[in-house]
Amino acid sequence: MENTVLCGANSYVEKYYFNESFAGLPEGIKEELRIACVLFTEDVGGALVLEFTREGQLLFRVEAEENDYLFDEIGSALKVKQYQAEKRELLESLEMYYKIFILGMGKDEASEAIRD
Repeated sequence: MENTVLCGANSYVEKYYFNESFAGLPEGIKEELRIACVLFTEDVGGALVLEFTREGQLLFRVEAEENDYLFDEIGSALKVKQYQAEKRELLESLEMYYKIFILGMGKDEASEAIRD
């Protein structure tokens, strides 16, 4: 089973993608994800994809075209760390949502899995 994409943005084609499997998320959260992804790619270039692992961990996957000399690899890593620190509560809530509503875990089991 592959990772499940939540959303992503691509600076090369200037597009944002949101997986409609997560349409049940509140509009405010969907908008916050859209803004974060688009601003990320506008700032450092390349493409950013937020995806869940099979276990429900939310990952940031950053990619750039091989000959993209404007892509800021160091800046992208720093930006991911900054976002993970500033939006820790949101990201943990998204993991909880995924574990309960997609993986079918109970609330206690999902909470324990996030702490591990």
